[in-house]
Amino acid sequence: MIRGALFCLLASGSAMAQDLPAAFRVTGVGAEDVLNIRQAPNAASEKIGEIGPYGVNIEVLALSENGRWGKIGMPEGNGWIAMRYLAPQELTADEGIPRPISCLGAEPFWRLGLYPGGDEFERMGEERVDLRPKSEKPGEDGWQASFGTRDSATYGLVVVRGLCGDGMSDREFGWRATMYIDKADGSDTLQGCCTLDHRAAP
Repeated sequence: MIRGALFCLLASGSAMAQDLPAAFRVTGVGAEDVLNIRQAPNAASEKIGEIGPYGVNIEVLALSENGRWGKIGMPEGNGWIAMRYLAPQELTADEGIPRPISCLGAEPFWRLGLYPGGDEFERMGEERVDLRPKSEKPGEDGWQASFGTRDSATYGLVVVRGLCGDGMSDREFGWRATMYIDKADGSDTLQGCCTLDHRAAP
């Protein structure tokens, strides 16, 4: 199944780049401690954030040359965490898109949020739209989905694996997104990036 191919990273530590991005959970960190996020992949680098001892859905985009550090997304950029404190995590998605997932793009700015409790889309200068899932299925190295709305508009989403920039910061994402919008007053196609990590959501 696609979920296994996308999210199960072998514990050997020698995973190839095509296995990433992948999801992990924190392990081996004491209840009163935190997992530090570093500016660069070494313990002497500046601390720029932290993750609690029970953190889950941590999306690793790439590994350092020695495989000991993983690059993760942050709201305004990227950071590095020690892989020895992470364990592979399978995100259960059946044949649909795993939730939560957040996507965004620029020119114009738009944002898509797919959450366990509901899905929504908004674009700069427009009201938020509640989306109603119509179909979701695995695509080539990702997923495809379509959504309806109260006003009978149709929204299509294609997400594929691949490093992506949001055009607004130096942050790297692990997934590329294309949004297709078909409304009574016209159609539009938007490009953007996605993350599966809710802590790093745009």
